[in-house]
Amino acid sequence: MSIRTMRVRRPVHDAIRILTTETAMLRTVLASACLLASTAAVAEPARYTLDPTHTFPSFEADHMGISTWRGRFDASSGSVVLDRAARTGTVEVVVDLASIDFGLAALDEWARGDKLFDVAKYPKATYRGRLDGFVDGAPTRAVGELDLHGTRRELTLAIDHFRCVPHPLHKRELCGANATATFDRAAFGLEAGKDFGFDMKVALRIQVEAVRDE
Repeated sequence: MSIRTMRVRRPVHDAIRILTTETAMLRTVLASACLLASTAAVAEPARYTLDPTHTFPSFEADHMGISTWRGRFDASSGSVVLDRAARTGTVEVVVDLASIDFGLAALDEWARGDKLFDVAKYPKATYRGRLDGFVDGAPTRAVGELDLHGTRRELTLAIDHFRCVPHPLHKRELCGANATATFDRAAFGLEAGKDFGFDMKVALRIQVEAVRDE
């Protein structure tokens, strides 16, 4: 092989080596970009809309110290925003107070009136809170406020069950939870029965299911 041939081939070899190195670097950059994009997509907060056919806030209240009355609200709406990577989230539940159901029509009608909820003046109750106390990606409480009967008070809900699964029909993620709390209804101006010895403590129970937005 002549010296001239070697001189010609060396630049070619150098060019091939440089091109190979640059191609490898480009592949690495593209792979990193794809990984970052994928991670960002996973970490992005997800929004879930409450399913009104599977969400029913209910309560237990004292009746003169001799029995416990139970009721629920048949109409509610709201949403949940969840960021598992950041271990953060928010929840909002809006309850239509006129949908109260004790299983006794006369009592339902009385509760809608001005002796209790006064739905003509205060038609909605709203809970807004932030999800907190995450364990294995699931929140264990919601820290927020309940707006009821024209009064807003702090209220923390304990979340004793939280799970997400693929929805068999919508083919989207479905999350469900059970949340509980106890509050003093007199603090919201709901003092009906107090003069008759009714305990003002109310146990709140919320079963909720929500489907991830498209």
